[in-house]
Amino acid sequence: MCMYKLAELPANKLTPAEIYLKLSGRKKFLLESTFGHEKKGTYSFIGMNPYQEIIGTGSRTIVMDRCTNTKLTVQEPPLEFIKNHFPAADISLPFPFYGGGIGYIGYDAIRQYENIGEPLPDDLEMPDVHFMLYENTIIVDHRKNKIYIVAVNIHGKPEEELDRELLYLQKAIEKPIALPSDKQADFRFQAETAREDFIEKVQQIQRLIQNGEARQVVLSQRFIAEVNGCPFSYYQQLRKKNPSPYMFYIDFDDYILLGSSPESLIRVEGKRVTTNPIAGTRPRGKTIQEDEQLTRELLQNPKELAEHRMLVDLSKEDLRKVCERESISVPTNMAIEKYEHVMHIVSEVQGILRPDCSGFDALLSCFPAGTVSGSPRHKAMTIINQYEEKKRGVYAGGIGYINYQHDMNFAIAIRSLVIKQNKAYLQAGAGIVLESDPEREYFETLNKAKSLTEKVTGLSLTTQN
Repeated sequence: MCMYKLAELPANKLTPAEIYLKLSGRKKFLLESTFGHEKKGTYSFIGMNPYQEIIGTGSRTIVMDRCTNTKLTVQEPPLEFIKNHFPAADISLPFPFYGGGIGYIGYDAIRQYENIGEPLPDDLEMPDVHFMLYENTIIVDHRKNKIYIVAVNIHGKPEEELDRELLYLQKAIEKPIALPSDKQADFRFQAETAREDFIEKVQQIQRLIQNGEARQVVLSQRFIAEVNGCPFSYYQQLRKKNPSPYMFYIDFDDYILLGSSPESLIRVEGKRVTTNPIAGTRPRGKTIQEDEQLTRELLQNPKELAEHRMLVDLSKEDLRKVCERESISVPTNMAIEKYEHVMHIVSEVQGILRPDCSGFDALLSCFPAGTVSGSPRHKAMTIINQYEEKKRGVYAGGIGYINYQHDMNFAIAIRSLVIKQNKAYLQAGAGIVLESDPEREYFETLNKAKSLTEKVTGLSLTTQN
């Protein structure tokens, strides 16, 4: 049986966003990397019309299959179902993604593995886990300036059908572009938490830290806006104004996820596992001199350095659960990465999986990331559950892909929007430690939120006094 078919086209200056707009199918996705990382920025991925969806909340998973027109409900947590039943195929291609699952793992999926308290009110009513599985993928190779179309044969189709699918996508790419609405996105975000309430929560958490309950707790607040205009136009503006290693626009029909995440949750390539803790933040300076001064201040700040080292140690602990102990290393240690509104201290931690562990085990060992929960992770999550008022949902979970060889790459779901029923939801957090300045932590959440609101036409963010 032919496992896949591949077609190659010249890119002809087509952007991934333009290719996305040319596709007329449903449940489309666009994954990009626009930051200056040579490896991360090599490919963009576009697709539509998934053949299957895996949707789960709590201990129940629903599998919807378009090929067989069936809906199966099983009593198995969605991450366990994915680990045990995700399709596999022995395909050798040079691309990290050529087909497989695109979707998210919400923060609250951890409740199937750890007791962190009673579930919080869920006003968005979204699944804990939602993946869409694709056989056909369009890949833009930015180095070679080429477009590849891959049709993967998961269902044993005849070669002629794969050829027809490739031709259909090739014609879609070559047709004139369908421009989005001229109306620019107009999202007026309003904070749901008053400034004094957030500061009071920080102070209460600091008392718990002083009493030895935890070392760090990541407290977040949510912002909400009415959606006016075209969400994809907003994504295109965001891509220009706040590029990052992980750009995504995923249309699930009932809701849209879009964002510009700076941080990897986990990357699995064969047996190699990589995670990138980010901790330590400053706003960007208004001048080159001020920017350099803020960089020096960040790298010399004892509180920020201690927080970052703590999270690097947590990443090492996570990988020790699934990797050969002697293989764990820190190839990048406390480098500065700069974005439109903020700069961060970043590191990279790597390890090699043990023979008895899979990439799915590695994903669970790192979930949720310490940079969005705290340390110790379990205790921090129980404190978050006490002080945050609503279910986090997608925020602080992971967004990314799993291919048919079970390689995966997930960004932490930060600097991201959920758009549902004509409303947009944005959430941002700050790592609280004993030495934190409560007001500064409040403004850190605002600076992170502004990376998705300011500098984008028609968007604004207001707070409660």
